[in-house]
Amino acid sequence: MTQTANQSNQTTISKISKSTTSRRNVLRVLAGVPILPLAACSTSSLLKPATTTSNKSAAPMAKAIKSVKFIGMDAPKLSNPEQMATVYVNSKMQATFSDGSTQVFDLEYHPFFITGDMVPDGKGGKTRAGQLYNINNQPIYDGSAGTPVPFFSNCPDGTSLLTVKGAKVAGVKNKPVFAVVQFEYASMNRAGKDTWGRLPSPIAVLTLDQNPDTGELKLVKYHNIDTSPVHGLWITCGASLSPWGTHLSSEEYEPDAHNLAQEDDGKFLDFSQALYGDRNTANPYHYGHMPEIFVNPDGTGFVKKHYNLGRISHELIQVMPDERTALMGDDTTNGALFMFVADKPRDLSTGNLYVAKVTQTTPKGVGTGEFNTQWIHLGHATSNEIEAMANTYKPEDIMSVRYEDPNDYSYTKIYYNGKPNWVKLNRNNKNVEKAAAFLETHRYASLLGASTAFTKMEGTTVNVKDKVAYSAMSRIEKSMVDPEKFGDYGVHVAQNKSGAVYAHDLRGGQKSINDGSAIRSEWVPVRMYVPKNLVGEDITADALGNKSHPDKISCPDNIKFSEKLRTLFIGEDSGTHVNNFLWAYNVDNHSLERLLSTPAGAESTGLHAIDEVGGYTYIMSNFQHPGEGIEKIPAVAEKVMPLLKRNFKDNYGAAVGYLGLKTTASKIEVADTDDASKAAVTDKKGNA
Repeated sequence: MTQTANQSNQTTISKISKSTTSRRNVLRVLAGVPILPLAACSTSSLLKPATTTSNKSAAPMAKAIKSVKFIGMDAPKLSNPEQMATVYVNSKMQATFSDGSTQVFDLEYHPFFITGDMVPDGKGGKTRAGQLYNINNQPIYDGSAGTPVPFFSNCPDGTSLLTVKGAKVAGVKNKPVFAVVQFEYASMNRAGKDTWGRLPSPIAVLTLDQNPDTGELKLVKYHNIDTSPVHGLWITCGASLSPWGTHLSSEEYEPDAHNLAQEDDGKFLDFSQALYGDRNTANPYHYGHMPEIFVNPDGTGFVKKHYNLGRISHELIQVMPDERTALMGDDTTNGALFMFVADKPRDLSTGNLYVAKVTQTTPKGVGTGEFNTQWIHLGHATSNEIEAMANTYKPEDIMSVRYEDPNDYSYTKIYYNGKPNWVKLNRNNKNVEKAAAFLETHRYASLLGASTAFTKMEGTTVNVKDKVAYSAMSRIEKSMVDPEKFGDYGVHVAQNKSGAVYAHDLRGGQKSINDGSAIRSEWVPVRMYVPKNLVGEDITADALGNKSHPDKISCPDNIKFSEKLRTLFIGEDSGTHVNNFLWAYNVDNHSLERLLSTPAGAESTGLHAIDEVGGYTYIMSNFQHPGEGIEKIPAVAEKVMPLLKRNFKDNYGAAVGYLGLKTTASKIEVADTDDASKAAVTDKKGNA
């Protein structure tokens, strides 16, 4: 690690001066302010008598908390393969009180379920967590290995924790809390064939019963959202909670409407077959947009897809405090930094779309680079008008695309998804500029001179106090390092496949550089750089098989910032760490602490650090596709793969849950399952 386990990230929190008179409030002081629900931890030692002479029977007062810090853990070791085959947590949290005393708490992972488990449907029955559905809301079955079995996802991703005014759900004894969980894809069928992007993505609302004394969350109801009104969902990856309490989803890697049969061996056609029962029904222009999920008071929900935020590789949007400005990740090669400014707060249905043009201010080919950022105005649109275009326009109505040089001067050469394209707008269409801006966004942005040079720009989040946003650049390669092969778009830095997290300084008073119009936002990125200790390091493979330094971040993906803790949480999506990690980075002292390790081959997903729900603070954390790629490391596969398969349904299951303080139990129970191989999540000692 960048610091030893005894060195830690110090986070100062405002002193709590209010006294409390119940065990519940003592626990809330400890759990809500530091960060995590206390679960079953004893707190008798934290109480001290009230210093009063007028009322000798006065209840004890809680000590005020001055600060907390994380104490990181070492990476799991092959000498204990159980550590590598589960969600391994050996990190701690230390609370310092007003009298100078301290107490250290062990952290632990609390799953709601393993996908494939049978969980309560809120109607007295059971339903399958992560089940995939077609356009008619019928379960999809996998018959690839003989007798058809339910197709469920092993790739839970974006998660939001929220409350709804007036919520009332049968079976909830205390306070209803909701989690929206999206399932990006199912990684393989029962025959072991890769199914990424070939199946529709489900999304669910979990109703959770929040224990007021401990903050513990218990699953009461699982509701699958009907996505048929928005033509189903496509590769839903990272997500965020909007300032107004909705779940902002994503559709990653927009299908190339001009090349459906050849792109990834007809992936989109397989998706159409699974969703509609026909390979040619799904319309590519309906996908690559930003869905918004609304939760009802009864624990159901519905989806609205916004078609006017650009058709890009959407990943983890972040809405700024003005409730109008949205910064968007763009997870692809030849990607760009996009921004949307809504006309009205809390309403993404109409507004202006922008794309960044950066100027590198550091030497070419050196380090991670620093950049000044300006903005190109792509257009203004409502979601309804772009959806109408998507419903009626064919690709050739917007532009012609050639994948080999047509030797025709009317075409312009650009780079799209790492490959050269020659494109020409269809000027016979009077609405071509708007259609191109919102339905062929990457290609149109390149035509206008945007910096479509970034690679794997994933999660985004914001540090409001410092007015800094962050973007996770999962891998720095290809279009960021080789302008001759991938197009010269103003970015030329050194290759780093371990990636980095970039910061963006935010300012107001900006104008677009193509039409001079004012950008009506005070939250516009103007400078881009990498803060200290937020860059990974490529290495020659070590004894375990890591190709990135194990004590530094690798391929950052999900990122979330906690204002209360001054902490940036970072989840990894790498093939260069054998186990991917969840990190805590303090923005004031730049310390980096490892909090959690996912099972070998799994990606850390579903990250959501929310500062207050019912008086408690939570770090939501999922993982996906356990075991992926581990067969390429024989020494690890021999010891770890059998344990992974035992724990996670032959690697067809994955967990949805949160990081909290350790309970008194040595085993974390999971929901009932009708699967022959019951999943288990082991504790840090490796007990199944």
